[in-house]
Amino acid sequence: MTTRPTTDRAREAIFNILGPLDGENVVDCFAGTGALGIESLSRGARHATFVETDRNALRAIQKNLEKLGVTAQATVLDVPVEKARARLERLAPFDVVLADPPWKIAQDAAERVSKVIRGLLAPGARVLLGHPTAAPIALGPESGLTLVDRRKWGGSGMSFFEETGEPKDSERLEA
Repeated sequence: MTTRPTTDRAREAIFNILGPLDGENVVDCFAGTGALGIESLSRGARHATFVETDRNALRAIQKNLEKLGVTAQATVLDVPVEKARARLERLAPFDVVLADPPWKIAQDAAERVSKVIRGLLAPGARVLLGHPTAAPIALGPESGLTLVDRRKWGGSGMSFFEETGEPKDSERLEA
């Protein structure tokens, strides 16, 4: 009950926007129940990596992966996002990065995720960062990510970024 999963409505909309993930490599940061990463696998992702530290959430992820028979397509990392880089390097490059952290730390979490994944992304990778609609995510040009879309479903928001190297300020969509 301490984990706030992405709502079914938001999850469906997110994956409709992303489209098929055939053969893509996905990382789900602040994975919680693993719903986003598992949905990625159901949409054709080749592999999903789950980054989470909460023991109950980790058990839920493992049970969900086993129940769905997709443990061979998954890696579960029991480390904080900011300490996951060395392990993520072995699994990179990533085509899709999903992060729907606790809302009270959404901006800080987005900045930590952007630092950890820098250099681990496939060209044109998509990075989705969840947040409350009242507090959208803003990342600077040093992130190498460009904001391309922002959506909201009630109080839930998602900012969609793409890996484009070092964007010029004029190329960035304003927050």
